Amino acid sequence: MTVQTSRRGFLRASAGLVIAMALPLPMRVMAQEAAAPSAANPPPIPPNAFVQIAPDDTVTVVIKHIEFGQGPLTGLATLVAEELDADWAQMRGALAPANTPLYANLLMGAQGTGGSTAIANSFVQMRRAGAQARAMLVAAAAAEWGVPAAEITVAKGRIAHPSGKESGFGAFAEAAAQQTAPEAPTLKTPDQWVLIGTDLPKLDTAEKSDGKAIFTLDQYPEGLQVVVVAHPDVFGAKVGSVDDTAALAVAGVKAVRTIPQGVAVYADNTFAALKGRKALKVTWDTSGAETRDSAALLAAHVAALDGELHEAEAAGDLAAMDAPGVTVVEAEYSFPFLAHAPMETLDGVITLGDGKAHAAFGSQFPTFDQPAIAQTLGLPPEAVTIDVMLAGGSFGRRATPDAHLAVELAEVAKAGGPGSYKLMWTREDDIRGGYYRPMSVHRFRGAVDAEGKIVGWQNLVATKSIAAGSPMEPMMVRDGVDSTSVEGSIGLPYALPNKRIALANVETLIPVLWWRSVGSSHTAFATEMFMDELLQAAGKDPVQGRLDLLPDGREKVVIQKVAEMAGWKGAKQGEKGYGIGYAKSFGTYVAQIAEVEDRGTGYPHVTRVWCAVDCGIAVNPNIVRAQMEGGIGFGLGTALFNAVRFGEGGHVVQSNFNNYRMLRIAEMPRVEVEIIKTDADPTGVGEPGVPPIGPAVANAWRALTGKATRALPMLSEEIA
Repeated sequence: MTVQTSRRGFLRASAGLVIAMALPLPMRVMAQEAAAPSAANPPPIPPNAFVQIAPDDTVTVVIKHIEFGQGPLTGLATLVAEELDADWAQMRGALAPANTPLYANLLMGAQGTGGSTAIANSFVQMRRAGAQARAMLVAAAAAEWGVPAAEITVAKGRIAHPSGKESGFGAFAEAAAQQTAPEAPTLKTPDQWVLIGTDLPKLDTAEKSDGKAIFTLDQYPEGLQVVVVAHPDVFGAKVGSVDDTAALAVAGVKAVRTIPQGVAVYADNTFAALKGRKALKVTWDTSGAETRDSAALLAAHVAALDGELHEAEAAGDLAAMDAPGVTVVEAEYSFPFLAHAPMETLDGVITLGDGKAHAAFGSQFPTFDQPAIAQTLGLPPEAVTIDVMLAGGSFGRRATPDAHLAVELAEVAKAGGPGSYKLMWTREDDIRGGYYRPMSVHRFRGAVDAEGKIVGWQNLVATKSIAAGSPMEPMMVRDGVDSTSVEGSIGLPYALPNKRIALANVETLIPVLWWRSVGSSHTAFATEMFMDELLQAAGKDPVQGRLDLLPDGREKVVIQKVAEMAGWKGAKQGEKGYGIGYAKSFGTYVAQIAEVEDRGTGYPHVTRVWCAVDCGIAVNPNIVRAQMEGGIGFGLGTALFNAVRFGEGGHVVQSNFNNYRMLRIAEMPRVEVEIIKTDADPTGVGEPGVPPIGPAVANAWRALTGKATRALPMLSEEIA
């Protein structure tokens, strides 16, 4: 069961008998002053910040990462429960409020969720928090019972002594809160783990299934007004003039205000707000807007490859490609803008008054959102509080460095004055509202010699930088190369002695953002597709050819495993095609083989997918498999159907799921997932399931039909 807390509710719930309330001030200060933390050596934050034990023995773990379906609420609770020796049935989870000093992602130094880092950055920290809480409970029990602490055992949520004394956690919670937390408790060794590595049910499944889970949409502060904003439908346009006469005549509409993002309509309810917005007459100033259509934008990307390039990686001598007797292969792949299209569209609630603001929404980066609200409202940061809510998906949509939703929420409150407001985005607002995965083009040139050896590999990438101009630029851009633009293109494991990867940065006014698996969402497709074409030129089997290029290691293991799972016998067997895709992203190694059929529809019908994944220690294999399956469905729908296209004048063509086509249930292939057992530190699984599926399907389709995919989506026209 999920326990959703507001900041005030969090503190109230902690009163009296729970460890959280009794956090000694010096320890709290120590936590806030912790500097330069790392996932391997996390700061000595006491368990109080993460563990609440109630009188009824329930243990609530405060989850520092937003939960939007990827599983940190269960995963982080597992880590605490393991070292606490708790019973899984007594575990609960609650999302942490905005508090960067306490709840920073140790791999980012900021409170935020992204890059599939939740488990990786918390693996030691949360286990340590559980071990500290256990030690404090044992110390309290030893004092109460008058026995040595070393004689006390804890198992499945029960504290026991050989004398026969036994208790649950709750009876000692208040006394435990007075104990000193050991700074470096001894953690279990893997052979002692009881919960880690087992298929535990997710803590939030029941409440999300029966409707009890609380999302932003469920927030209704007293006196709340619903607000929708009329945004320009061309990027870069600004409000010219507004006639709000008809809008204000709509029953329930309270006010119309022009804000930097557009024109906001305030109403008693969503229906009135939407009707009022529809009645607005807004003239947009498009003099500085992006008005190119998709064809012109694609042409600009292609042309950029003949302009200034920034070197991302180089080795050897590409002159080998021009030697006599080699076979040169060239290919160019293009990828469209993509919307994130999470099931829950953007929304947020804010209450303004008495020099304070309290917001509640699916904040993926509270570290960005909190100061952005404060700055917009002219308040000190400490006057702004944020409750991080459950979110219905994100895929990167909520992780905006410019905190655009938080800023718009604050602008709505600023224009409206003291009160409570619920800002709502519709599906159309979201799909046409931008922050897309950027368009990109990859231009390849490679060569194989007479012996079938790859003697040259060049990949020129054209795309818009996501990080440039954002607070992330100093960290992510070096010598003109945004690391997210070329990740998955550089550092390839294959033996490529002569190679060059270079980047052309393309400028547009279309806002771009990281999208599930970020750069690897297109670089893996291009790389693995071109690798197949080179291996074919070399006369080699796609699987064996890859294995021949790899050193012994984790890459080779996942490819061998997936080939074994699929019973690989070649890329074409009868009326079926088979293709492989491999990618390492966010530290996780994933190989997939797709089986496709040609049913005469013009695009591949994927019937089966095999997936081998090495994500280090699998804290909860059930979630790992689910994330791989979800990633395959997400990536497959994108490869087959998805594109955001710009029409005449720069207007977005797509608007909703009728023309931004998602994979349907009946189209989901049968998926088999194998998790490689290893003792390596855990890495992420939220995103790495996506990159290999596109090239696996495209390679299978080429093997079956001889048609090489040069542009995504594979189905070139929208399907209603």
